[in-house]
Amino acid sequence: MSTPDYYNILSISSTATPQQIRDAYKKAALKYHPDRVPADSPERAIRTKQFQQINDAYYTLSDPTRRRDYDAARRFAAPDPDAGAPDPAEGDVDEEVPRPGGSVPGGWSSFFGGGGAGGESAHHTNANDQFGNVFEEMLREEGMAEGQQAAPTQKFWSLVGGLSGGAMGFIVANFPGAIAGAVAGNRLGAVRDSRGKSVYSVFQELPQSDKAKLLSELAAKVFAHAIS
Repeated sequence: MSTPDYYNILSISSTATPQQIRDAYKKAALKYHPDRVPADSPERAIRTKQFQQINDAYYTLSDPTRRRDYDAARRFAAPDPDAGAPDPAEGDVDEEVPRPGGSVPGGWSSFFGGGGAGGESAHHTNANDQFGNVFEEMLREEGMAEGQQAAPTQKFWSLVGGLSGGAMGFIVANFPGAIAGAVAGNRLGAVRDSRGKSVYSVFQELPQSDKAKLLSELAAKVFAHAIS
């Protein structure tokens, strides 16, 4: 089984700190999340593989023990641990995330116990679950989730309502309708009830267009924080 370059996948150096790994994962996961493209898009399958690799990288590098074992295997495969690793200052993840050849379903994380017998479907579920935890953390930071269960806040519902209302208003009356629809949707969304669901559970039930817009909104905030 070949050793994938997880540092390269996250666009960080092999000496990256835990916080740098976490920040890089947030940026890469938001940038390549499959829900940012339509469900019937040919690009979705590619993004799904990229998203799984990004999750594999974070799963491995975010844990000190898994990272130590991975680094040992990487040094054995390539004497120079920084060979081919990009400079973190160069920017975001490249559009084409390298795909390790010859790896088993579930990637390197399966070797460390992160995968399982469920194949690609189970691996994709694990990737979504892992992203969900970080997604809820990001929404807490933006005031759109609260509490131990990451319940949606009024700010979250206002944003979702505004996105949906704006889209509907644009369909009905072009740009003036989009503005009016966004305002109305924002007001209506603010009074929605989460019914005890976590913010990520609610996110998964949203229409595809709302998912894409919400991820884009969150990505813009995360990238802005990274630059500043």
